[in-house]
Amino acid sequence: MTLQDQVLKAFGPDGVLSRAAEQFLPRSGQTEMALAVARAIEGAHALVVEASTGVGKTFSYLVPALLSGERVLLSTATKALQDQLYGRDLPRLVQALGLPISTALLKGRGSYLCLHRMEQARQTVNLPDRVAAASLARIEEWSLTTRHGDLAELPGLDERSPLIPLITSTRENCLGSACPRFRACHVNLARREALAADVVVINHHLFFADLAVRESGVAELLPTVRIAIFDEAHQLNETGVQFLGKNVGTSQLLDFTRDVLATGLQLARGLVDWSSVAGRLERAARELRLCVGKAYPGTKLRWTEACPEGLDSQAWGLAVLEAAQACLAAAEAIDTVTELAPDFNRLQERALDYAERLKHFAGPCQTGSVRWLDVGTQLSLVESPLDIAVAVQNRMLGPADAAAKTWVFTSATLGDDDKLSWFTEPCGLGQAELLRVGSPFDYPTQAALYVPRDFPKPSDPAHVTRVAESAAVWARQLGGRTMVLTTTLRALRAIAEVLQAKFQGSGELEILVQGALPKRVLIERFRRGDSLGEPGCILVASASFWEGIDVAGDALQLVIIDKLPFPPPNDPMAEARSRHLEAQGRSSFNDYFLPEAAVALKQGAGRLIRRETDQGVLVVCDTRLALMGYGKRLLKALPPMQRLSSESELIARLAGLTRTGTTHAQGR
Repeated sequence: MTLQDQVLKAFGPDGVLSRAAEQFLPRSGQTEMALAVARAIEGAHALVVEASTGVGKTFSYLVPALLSGERVLLSTATKALQDQLYGRDLPRLVQALGLPISTALLKGRGSYLCLHRMEQARQTVNLPDRVAAASLARIEEWSLTTRHGDLAELPGLDERSPLIPLITSTRENCLGSACPRFRACHVNLARREALAADVVVINHHLFFADLAVRESGVAELLPTVRIAIFDEAHQLNETGVQFLGKNVGTSQLLDFTRDVLATGLQLARGLVDWSSVAGRLERAARELRLCVGKAYPGTKLRWTEACPEGLDSQAWGLAVLEAAQACLAAAEAIDTVTELAPDFNRLQERALDYAERLKHFAGPCQTGSVRWLDVGTQLSLVESPLDIAVAVQNRMLGPADAAAKTWVFTSATLGDDDKLSWFTEPCGLGQAELLRVGSPFDYPTQAALYVPRDFPKPSDPAHVTRVAESAAVWARQLGGRTMVLTTTLRALRAIAEVLQAKFQGSGELEILVQGALPKRVLIERFRRGDSLGEPGCILVASASFWEGIDVAGDALQLVIIDKLPFPPPNDPMAEARSRHLEAQGRSSFNDYFLPEAAVALKQGAGRLIRRETDQGVLVVCDTRLALMGYGKRLLKALPPMQRLSSESELIARLAGLTRTGTTHAQGR
């Protein structure tokens, strides 16, 4: 029996999937994708699949991969998706298929407890308050019982906790085999298990970090793997360019300064003037930051000349040089005590690495890359390639691997044309087999789209206020169940302030705002809605909430998008990509800005309908979608929802959802 035959049988009405998945129903799109993956495995070629929401793409790639009997590498976009795949989907299928398959989970070292640094934190760090001290004590207690050391296993640990950098290692500060806790190292244990497993689950960040620096353990793993599958592949290009370029930041220099001072005073007190060494490093980092002056957090400064735009060239050059010299001076000082402890060898390597990176940024930008300065509380000097096409062609799909490996790339959104050019061009996958699988959802019945025609233009300051006031009216009709997605953090703050002022103290609706609480806590509260006697919710969010959020059922019935999600035209990466296209005689608007907006809009709209029984309304508060010629292309990228022509129709639709939601609640 061929692999395709086995897959077809598994997806049949009485196949193993009927036992592995609750309420399993055979779906033609899911089976079509699974058969395409099976053909790619048998033919050892690259496959790109856009599988719309509801297809069930996870089972579509897992079933043929597991039935193949080959070693498999699965990469997801986030650690949360990793945990879901490893902890829920994989075990369920492995059991249903009855296969003797071993699985392993591999994350970046920042996800694992570092025993050595935890011990150092207790000895050398002045914790800011009693809460931090109590948290460290709880982590120390947990460290005695955990097998994997994965911080995701520790309930209640906020991912934003200032303790995390103190109890985890980085590539820069890890001592490797010289570490006194090397034998018990959780990172090394995870890597050993991955090398021995049949199926390994990683994430895109880890994959590209290894592709760039050969440090994460994937380098040893990849040659033994026959099948590599990338889920949520739409994030591959942006993730890859982060790691395939160069960067250095003042926060890194300040962290290094603290490590030098703490380690020096603990292990070599009196042998070096550690306060002087650390003082010079700290002054250099702060002088570099002061070169920029005050700037709005999140500002990106173009860097096409000798220094970033708007800065004094001479002052900037001297500050970068002094930072490099301070690192070299630290390396020389550390060199006198390297025989005392392995910690000093690693510190010296870090000093030399930072000095080399700073010297690179004192010179010209590499051809084919773009350079800019990220400005926040600290600075980041960044240089990235425009895309990952060269890396994919040379390091992944090269001649040595092309005949032996199967590469599968899949996501719900990979472009707005038949060639999926938005994804395949920057990822160097123009020769891959393509497949587009439509959603099984009945969008014309389940969902409606409303585009107000009387709103101010998005560039008008009154636009944000109008969005917030309208969201309040519409969400009140539903009793919450509303997600407002913004294209900028500035709009997020403005809309949240209006909504909070409107509902403050009323007890009517609770306003949840991205950044106010951990993402996981916000989503859990939003899913509860008013089910436990709490007020209904409006969630105002941006960035990461546009995708990967799964709120099924009545908990989310209204998604409001403030404006069309075009890339910021003054973003250095967007500018560089635009210039690159224009130099080829192409239209940057048609070939870059429109496809980017179409994909992002489709991602945001995808939050609304997650199951066959869901009902909801999408509102895009941007008149350009209805009035501009290019709006037709963007509308075509959206699912085929019913169009509402007036606000009165919208209110009527929301009223219908309110009645439906009440009926469902009474029936539970």
